[in-house]
Amino acid sequence: MSTQSIFKSLKVIDLSTVLAGPSVGTFFAELGAEVIKVENPIYPDITRSWKLPMEDQSRSVSAYFSSINYLKSYRQLNLKLETDREKLYKLVKTADIILMNFKFGDQEKLKVTDDILRGINPSLIIGKINGYGDKSDRVAYDLILQAESGIMSMNGTPESGPVKMPVAFIDVLAAHHLKEGILIELISKKSNENYQGKSVTVSLYEA
Repeated sequence: MSTQSIFKSLKVIDLSTVLAGPSVGTFFAELGAEVIKVENPIYPDITRSWKLPMEDQSRSVSAYFSSINYLKSYRQLNLKLETDREKLYKLVKTADIILMNFKFGDQEKLKVTDDILRGINPSLIIGKINGYGDKSDRVAYDLILQAESGIMSMNGTPESGPVKMPVAFIDVLAAHHLKEGILIELISKKSNENYQGKSVTVSLYEA
């Protein structure tokens, strides 16, 4: 069996942005899953604009965005609007997984809480990434996290002092943790015909 067909019956909705969440979606897309990336029509994923000087500035996507969002289909939905939320709810009915990395409180504001989503689809697996834990409203940035967690203290030279790794290392780690947690839930779901959906949450700081 081709590795590209392993998850051919899987449907994933990707509400996440930047690196960690989208790369989890791409992992499943690479193995054959249907992955639908949902973006705000006015404020799409910011990495669309993260272009190197040598890239075509007139294009709608950057190499960065493409590297972690290819093989997905795209929907533009403003979840502040009831009509667009209803379109998302319709997608949720037949989804297996939904990914998100909303700021603290935004799930409630946008009416996409775990309870609401699981009321639509009881077996839905919800994968979430946050900065400093479920109860923290602090926004996380990879550079700050590399410093606070001690990663920078292990990199550099005696002359330079602590140095940031040249990749978003914490985001990459968190993505791997979320992917593994979701895979465990998929195994559990496959072996249990009465499976009830679970929420898998990863903190960037704890990663």
